[in-house]
Amino acid sequence: MCAELMIGEMKISEFQTTKNVGREMVEKAGVDVNLLITKLKRAAAAEFTTYYYYTILRMHCSGLEGEGTKEVVEDARLEDRLHFETLVPRIYELGGELYRDLKELHDDAACAAAYLPSDPSDLTEILKVLLEAERCAVRVYTEICDMTFGKDHRTYDISLAILHEEIEHEAWFQEILEGRPSGHFRRRKPGEGPYTQKFRHIE
Repeated sequence: MCAELMIGEMKISEFQTTKNVGREMVEKAGVDVNLLITKLKRAAAAEFTTYYYYTILRMHCSGLEGEGTKEVVEDARLEDRLHFETLVPRIYELGGELYRDLKELHDDAACAAAYLPSDPSDLTEILKVLLEAERCAVRVYTEICDMTFGKDHRTYDISLAILHEEIEHEAWFQEILEGRPSGHFRRRKPGEGPYTQKFRHIE
């Protein structure tokens, strides 16, 4: 049996649970922290499921037209996984926790599942699915930013960084789908996540 961990003269089990000052300050600023945790969990769930569905969508971006799109989908897909990794620590810092069941995570996601279209060879329909998924993400993080601005500086900073990347993702797919002029360049490396980089401890 493992020896009980000690800090000074006290066993860990003897420490009483104390208030989390980080959460307390957010509550004092007027944020409903339980509601915020719910929104962050649902956003994280959407990022996790989008990563999965984008994997399938990416596989069907093939042929002369599709191969160029595949690289863009891959950047968005990898960055959505990193968004999940970025959100998780904040959920736990605020006193929340992740879903214990994948089905519950899937069903509670803030955005609808990005299913492969009925005709998986139709690149235009695939791009429409991708575009709608990114538009949903933009709405989700704008709402969280509005809720936390000036009140929960850490959650706001994280959400704003993710929002920057989701806005770029939306622009990528809209430019491909509609042939709009593009002000964007490829990432320096796949799934770079330039805005969320400072929050990540995993790549």
